[in-house]
Amino acid sequence: MKKKSYWLISLGVILLIVAGITAFNVWNQGEKTEQAPELIVKSPKPKVANFKNVIDISANPTENMYGNYDTNRFNNFSDLGAWHGYYLPDGNTPDLLGGFAGPVILAEEYPANLATTFDKIQVTNDDTKTIYDLREASTDFAYYPGKLVQTYELDDLTLQLDLVFVSNRSALIKTKITNKTEQPLHLSLLWQGTLFNKLDDGSDQIDLKQTLASTANGIQVNFSNIREMWTFFSTTQTKYSIHHDLPVTNVVNQNTYTSQAKNVITIEPTKDFATYAVESYTFTNQEFQTEKARWDTYIADQSTLFQDNTKRWQTYLDKTFANKNMANHPEYQNATVKTIETLTTNWRSPAGAIKHDGIVPSMSYKWFIGLWSWDSWKEAVATVKFNPELAKNSIRALFDYQIQKDDPILPQDSGAIIDAIFYNKTPERGGDGGNWNERNSKPPLSAWAVWNIYKETNDTDFLKEMYPKLVAYHEWWYSNRDHNKNGIAEYGSMVSDANWKKDANDNNIKDANGHYERNDEAIIEAAAWESGMDNAVRFDKDGIGKDDPGVLVLENKDSNDKVIGYSINQESVDLNAYLYAEKGFLVSIAEQLSKEDDATKYKKDAKKIQNYIEKNMYDKDTGFYYDLQISDDNKTKLLVNRGKGTEGWIPLWANLSDSDKAANVRKNMLSPNKFNTYMPFPTASKDNQRFRATEYWRGPVWLDQALFGVEALQNYGYKPDATFLSKNLFNHADGLMGNGPIHENYDPLTGDGLSTKNFSWSSAAYYLMYQNTIIDDKTTSQTGIKK
Repeated sequence: MKKKSYWLISLGVILLIVAGITAFNVWNQGEKTEQAPELIVKSPKPKVANFKNVIDISANPTENMYGNYDTNRFNNFSDLGAWHGYYLPDGNTPDLLGGFAGPVILAEEYPANLATTFDKIQVTNDDTKTIYDLREASTDFAYYPGKLVQTYELDDLTLQLDLVFVSNRSALIKTKITNKTEQPLHLSLLWQGTLFNKLDDGSDQIDLKQTLASTANGIQVNFSNIREMWTFFSTTQTKYSIHHDLPVTNVVNQNTYTSQAKNVITIEPTKDFATYAVESYTFTNQEFQTEKARWDTYIADQSTLFQDNTKRWQTYLDKTFANKNMANHPEYQNATVKTIETLTTNWRSPAGAIKHDGIVPSMSYKWFIGLWSWDSWKEAVATVKFNPELAKNSIRALFDYQIQKDDPILPQDSGAIIDAIFYNKTPERGGDGGNWNERNSKPPLSAWAVWNIYKETNDTDFLKEMYPKLVAYHEWWYSNRDHNKNGIAEYGSMVSDANWKKDANDNNIKDANGHYERNDEAIIEAAAWESGMDNAVRFDKDGIGKDDPGVLVLENKDSNDKVIGYSINQESVDLNAYLYAEKGFLVSIAEQLSKEDDATKYKKDAKKIQNYIEKNMYDKDTGFYYDLQISDDNKTKLLVNRGKGTEGWIPLWANLSDSDKAANVRKNMLSPNKFNTYMPFPTASKDNQRFRATEYWRGPVWLDQALFGVEALQNYGYKPDATFLSKNLFNHADGLMGNGPIHENYDPLTGDGLSTKNFSWSSAAYYLMYQNTIIDDKTTSQTGIKK
């Protein structure tokens, strides 16, 4: 035994020394280091029941919806693409006990709380006429992946409420009562709720004009025709319905109702009684009739539906934790489950103009109940790992509105994917919404998403479906965003009414010749939006330094001298690196589809981009990549003066850099005064004179750019650096390793969460870093074109 103990101790010392050497090499930030092989530790496969309350969704909702930054003050749960969700009750608020808090509904494009709690149970002992006081109960409130559970322990009974979603419009609630006494319990059951019937968005209070109606086995909220632009949308077809399996007698008094079970129930000693209710939120009469026809089936099949829910979520976890290396990093499992929960809560099913399932940026934020293109690509690359169909449909949802040659508004933009779509189209498209954006596109990452979906699913039919659409989108960049036709693109804007100057009555202003006066600031805004990095330093209109004229607008014309779009006067390194990568993905897809001529063409075109970027967009003195300013007189300027940003490592993510340049970029990425901050990968280098740690794209850490940075390092063999920085992104983000939500971006100096919360692409990036970097060594980058 002593000899065995001696060798075990020796082995432990050796492992500690190896770990110390590896850590030293990472911190030393010197030449490439080889990562020591990890000792595989056996541990039980993670189960759904292991992940309780990894996000705090307790709430005491009010009609005052928003806290800071137009964001819901509370986190909520949703599933299966439903357009409503629930909270757990705040245990410090007695009035909430006995029901799920909320619900929170999405009024087509804006969130609102329907009630504090809308289906709260009251249990009365029919023999003693005593109402059981849930304030005296021992309580447990749990959010498990895909399921909410409340438990109340009283002397006489245990009350348990379970909630799961059973469709994209309905949730099923199971109410189970267990008799803990030695005598039969005779109980009367009653449910009650009160509508807020108003929304306070912080500036205005809106009367929602909702009414309550009694139904055969429940209650129904009827909505009014409310078209409050920027605040709340509903129609007279919109309904929120509650259907019980027990016959009930309803009493409605304005905004308050009670539903009393008609019959007293009897529970024998140590036995259980269960009753069920379906809650549905629907937008149209057809949706309502569809769900209504299923209510009794949902209840009859409740056992199977609850089991299927657990199986589905367990499958999500099994796929996520399939790599045996996950046992070496159990500390990151909760955060990874949090990413799945966040992405799934933000899942929306077809409704209004949205034709396919997709993932909104955040259900919590007033302005994010729509689908953005590059958000969708990022979310799909992660989501395909556990929900492949949702990933594929997320791609389809944006391509449903790919601009066609016969488009009545933007025929010159045939092939383009617009920025964002919402439930309601714009008036120009026959709708009454205002959030739909056709002024610009977003960075070309759709082929990246499609190829990564294929790698996970081997779905060749999906490749065949998407390939011609991807080609049309790729070609659009060169027809409408290449000002000097040199094969290098710029960010810009579509031709849009928003590009003209307006008078006090919002009418377009004309010049002396009767032409609309161009609003260059609006076009530059759209171009910055097209980059996705809205207010980044490199898009400052005034530029930096006396020899920098700043951001200017260039007109792009067709062969008939007609303006078909606008570019800004800089060839952005990230855009063209993305386009290089897209050619690589198109090569892989073309080869899979036996389109060898296409593959050969894309390889040839990619070589030209690679040579151009390497020659014109890299500065050897600072060891970094920058945008290139252009002009109609063919003069160029490398914009080193505007400082370093995350765009500078996209060539490494695209696998186009040579190893020497990549080594210099790495040095910048690992410098504590530049990008290796407390929370690494700020969007502007810390030494940039216009760096601001909390100002959106001028310094905060955005996880998509951080993911590309991590993968850039892996692509060039710097796995220990990538792992070290990935772990800092997890460990230094406020609340991530606890029960806090995942934020849109983070303060690089403190790790504080910024902007909105429960953000989808941050979740996707964290999911991929866990899967591909912390417990593995692979990237999502293109390999169709070799370095």
